[in-house]
Amino acid sequence: MNWLAHLLLAEPNPEARLGNLLGDLVKGETRKTLSPRLQRGLQCHQAIDSFTDRHLIVKRSKSRIDYHYRRFSGILIDVFYDYILANNWRDYSDISLTKFTTTLYASWSDILGTLPLYSQRVIYHMMAEDWLLSYQTLAGIENTLARISYRLNRRRQRNYDLTSAIPELSANYFDLEQDFQDFFPQLKQHVDRWHVVN
Repeated sequence: MNWLAHLLLAEPNPEARLGNLLGDLVKGETRKTLSPRLQRGLQCHQAIDSFTDRHLIVKRSKSRIDYHYRRFSGILIDVFYDYILANNWRDYSDISLTKFTTTLYASWSDILGTLPLYSQRVIYHMMAEDWLLSYQTLAGIENTLARISYRLNRRRQRNYDLTSAIPELSANYFDLEQDFQDFFPQLKQHVDRWHVVN
């Protein structure tokens, strides 16, 4: 799952939600420097990813992606699912997506300064450009894939352009939406159990 789903599924406190983002931004020994509540959010992120990566419905969604993009099908489905979530937000939340994002950003004002610098920079950009709300639009998804492509290019010293996969979302939208609607309640149930047990 991509960031919007992680934030919606996190425990409803600022540290847990912010910690859910840090699963993609803080690696290795640096994780041990985070506060316990941030670490709990990060552990929830890992529980979400583990459940998602092995789920048969998600594998079915990945199989819908053209073989040219199959290597990156997991990344694409994560982002495409956030587009579907953003466009069906009322089915999963009692407050509007706009209110959710603005309240979320405001709640982090006193915490962001405690994060590693790279994480701070990414999250400040996310808030300033309102990436989460932009997931409602194809342009927002294209920008998200452009950012991911940039990170892949820097890490692997190759030229990847995942923005060219946008037609995969349009062509498969109705099937992917059905996959998401079948999968997301199962994921929510899994995460709710995780919160109780851990």
